[in-house]
Amino acid sequence: MSTFFTEVRETLFPPRDGNDGPLPPLLVALTLVTGLIDAFSYLVLGHVFVANMTGNVVFIAFALAGEHGFSIISSLIAVGSFVVGSLGGGLLGSRAGDRRDRLLSRATEVQALCLGAAIILSLAGGNPIPVGYTYPVISALGVSMGLQNAAARKLAVPDLTTTVLTLTITGIGADSRMAGGSGSKAGRRLVSVLAMFTGALLGVLAILYASVVYPLVMAFVVISLVSLASRLLSRRQPAWVSK
Repeated sequence: MSTFFTEVRETLFPPRDGNDGPLPPLLVALTLVTGLIDAFSYLVLGHVFVANMTGNVVFIAFALAGEHGFSIISSLIAVGSFVVGSLGGGLLGSRAGDRRDRLLSRATEVQALCLGAAIILSLAGGNPIPVGYTYPVISALGVSMGLQNAAARKLAVPDLTTTVLTLTITGIGADSRMAGGSGSKAGRRLVSVLAMFTGALLGVLAILYASVVYPLVMAFVVISLVSLASRLLSRRQPAWVSK
């Protein structure tokens, strides 16, 4: 149990001399963003995910089978936009070289621009958002989340992918000592799961009781803070910058 709480603490408040520096809590914050944005996309944009692509593949199958409430076009736009964003993230990673601070700050800056565009389009479209605005919003959010996923992949902080939780949850059981593994790192992995859950919960509550655009606004604020923090902390804690 003490190991579990140590993992939680070191994920949220990592030691200054750690190999990953402040990256773990910053990536946890981006995992929160994933929950916020996917809550918005699924509930407001018509049963489509812009971060978790597995769902869209399944939704396309549902739509092809004739199930109502799912759009082949929306899901394809989400997947295509995500691929474009991941390509952009890969290019940013190549240009940043081994400078992880530059990669994170530049990726989140572009993400903030995409989210800003999505917010403006959503406000212009009103509630409910008409189809003419829905597709551009899906595109902007898909690019943003593809970029985030590619950047997180390049940063390579264990168990903090910011979008995909299937392998994270699998590892809790499969890597446990009960299963003959070396240890499941359940503390860090559960922090990641809880972050996405919290983001989704906040997103749903905002949509139901405030405004449909609030999840995007909250995500924009969090991403902007992550971008600013990555720049400031790279000067104060330079050990994690290069890998």
